[in-house]
Amino acid sequence: MTDRALLHRILLPRAGEPLDVRSLYTDEAVTNPRRAHSLSRTSVAIGAESEVSFGTYFNAFPAGYWRRWSVLTSVVLRVELAGECRIDVYRSKADGSRIHVDGAATDGATALEFEIDLGPFEDGGWIWFDVTTYDDVRVDAAGWYATVPAPGAGRVAVGIPTFNRPADCVAALAAIASDPLVMDVVDAVIVPDQGTRKVRDRPDFDDVAAHFGDRLRIHDQANLGGSGGYSRIMYEALTTTDADHILFMDDDIEIEPDSILRALALARFATVPTLVGGQMLNLQARSHLHVMGERIDRSRFMWGGADNVEYDHDFAEKPLRESALLHRRIDVDYNGWWMCLIPRVVAETIGQPLPLFIKWDDAEYGLRARAAGFPTVTLPGAAIWHMAWSDKDDAIDWQAYFHLRNRLVVAALHSPESARGLVLDTLKATTKHLLCLEYSTVAIQNMAVRDFLAGPDHLVDILPTALGDVHRARREYPDAVVLPSSTALPPASGADVPDVSMPVGAVAKVSRLARGLVHGLRPAKDGHHETPQLNVPTMDSRWFLLSQVDGVTVTTADGRGVVYRKRDRAVAATLGREALALRRELLRRFPEVSEQYRRAVPELTSKERWERVFSTPVG
Repeated sequence: MTDRALLHRILLPRAGEPLDVRSLYTDEAVTNPRRAHSLSRTSVAIGAESEVSFGTYFNAFPAGYWRRWSVLTSVVLRVELAGECRIDVYRSKADGSRIHVDGAATDGATALEFEIDLGPFEDGGWIWFDVTTYDDVRVDAAGWYATVPAPGAGRVAVGIPTFNRPADCVAALAAIASDPLVMDVVDAVIVPDQGTRKVRDRPDFDDVAAHFGDRLRIHDQANLGGSGGYSRIMYEALTTTDADHILFMDDDIEIEPDSILRALALARFATVPTLVGGQMLNLQARSHLHVMGERIDRSRFMWGGADNVEYDHDFAEKPLRESALLHRRIDVDYNGWWMCLIPRVVAETIGQPLPLFIKWDDAEYGLRARAAGFPTVTLPGAAIWHMAWSDKDDAIDWQAYFHLRNRLVVAALHSPESARGLVLDTLKATTKHLLCLEYSTVAIQNMAVRDFLAGPDHLVDILPTALGDVHRARREYPDAVVLPSSTALPPASGADVPDVSMPVGAVAKVSRLARGLVHGLRPAKDGHHETPQLNVPTMDSRWFLLSQVDGVTVTTADGRGVVYRKRDRAVAATLGREALALRRELLRRFPEVSEQYRRAVPELTSKERWERVFSTPVG
């Protein structure tokens, strides 16, 4: 066994994984007589006369990232195997084109090593190996190794904040405990439990907790949202452990445990202290990658995909070797806290997360770190599975308040440009919400602007109470009331429904918008508030349809219920006038309020301020 530092193990799918998940680990030729068979998570049996590529999401080595962000100038591939076969090593260029690097044939039990230069990977590229068998072959272990010792230390405190997801949280703990190499680097596991259904009450908790002993620390606290949970993790890691790194993870994820070691490896070999984030795979379509990386559009201060990325890439349909866009190195502004490793020195230098409850806390921290000289890397091949955003209504439900308020806070701190683009973008969104009869969304977004304008002290004061206030405000509007099914109402009448198909072309869109605005000036017909005109599926709930009607049901994004959206001319006018007045005030006062927030950052992110927040009574 080599004494080199392991960077990245070759992994095999778990027993019973479906074909689409297997595509993340191996890419097998369709002409193979039979499938490769996983003997363990790190070993595989491959039949005779077969070709298997490890140029896959979890097994190819993301050389472009290691070239850019680490001290390494080369890496070693080591493959331990038995049987007659050939190993071929390939690399890709940033445009996805493939180049053969090296290869060797073997006919017995042996360990092959190949050292690959990282020089050609400035703009991106991966390295991988293929196995071509002549007889039955067993790969006992393989991995990518460093050629020099790591300059950084490698102990980690893992943190998982949880709120009423005890089963998910225990499952995440069990995944960590399942991997001895991961357990070897874990100094502590910190779980802020902010819910009423406690992790400790799970029947399987004690068995899982026994693996950690006194390394598992659970802290019951009031519901302070994700930022309160993650801030507690950072606080406890800094004050009660000597861990070199702090790993944030969501509670509602499934993790590939080696992802922890891969993120830690890059952090240890990084040229400067670096935040290393994992990518997100879709928990409900497990071969789908959310996105390679994200940045902030400074012109309107909104997060989104970085340049040269695509959303929802399916590796089962488009394998890595055939997906040119995935071979570029993608640089990011931040990484989501579904999985993000933060060096201790970064936390000690720039402080705690902002008290934002949820949304934008991860983006703000990445921007703050970057301003202090600490980059963020979103590392391909390190990933968790998480529910896709498309299965959530968070842009229009109670979370819309936090989306907008915190976007404004982060823009106040980090936007170098005028607020005009941001304000116009929020007005555009408000217009769309009103056209879509999403009155509760506009109401709480108006709350969000008011709370932002109230300043940084108010932000802390309402941390424990804002969620309740938002829920109470939403209850006044029918679009916030979820019914179990459209069958709870009379059958849709289909009455008074004009053409609601998607308009094609600019002229048709302008015409439909004008018709919708005129329709909004007329009083709604009362009958449509008793009997819906249509039952609208989530995918069809667009402005060009909803602006033409008086009352329809719309299915929630998760498919578990419907809301009855009812057009109300007076409510829309009141909310619209309020939104416009608030945007005028926002544009006028943004420089002044921004300065207040910037002055307050040291206090808002101090351990002392958070200590007072943590003392908020539970319940």
